[in-house]
Amino acid sequence: MTNDLTQRLIEHGVKPSAQRVAVAEYVLTTADHPSADMVWNAVRRNFPMISRATVYNTLHLFARKGLLREYVITEGKVVFDPKVERHHHFVDETTGRIHDVPWSRIQVRNVGALNDYEIHDYQVVMRGKMKASKR
Repeated sequence: MTNDLTQRLIEHGVKPSAQRVAVAEYVLTTADHPSADMVWNAVRRNFPMISRATVYNTLHLFARKGLLREYVITEGKVVFDPKVERHHHFVDETTGRIHDVPWSRIQVRNVGALNDYEIHDYQVVMRGKMKASKR
């Protein structure tokens, strides 16, 4: 897997240092939407000398290079999403977990009718509780 991730970093114009590969091994393979601190805590289990600043800088670099998307989905909390194709999100208010919702499952109408705005992107963020049968 490390060779695949290294190649992926190179393809996105990222020089694959040991620290960057360590961050990539976690953040580019997770189904979660981790915060920078969550990434730092996960990565330092196997790479104990990595600094918080290195993780933060690496995450922002990955976002700039299109490997991750950076979102503020819940107030005051920045999360990183390795799924860069268009999709929406559902925040479970009970657990705080963020779930991906396929783009095609939600219809947003009349975005083009907002003539006073130049819209580059949008997403729907829904909040509620997961049904017990889906947890």
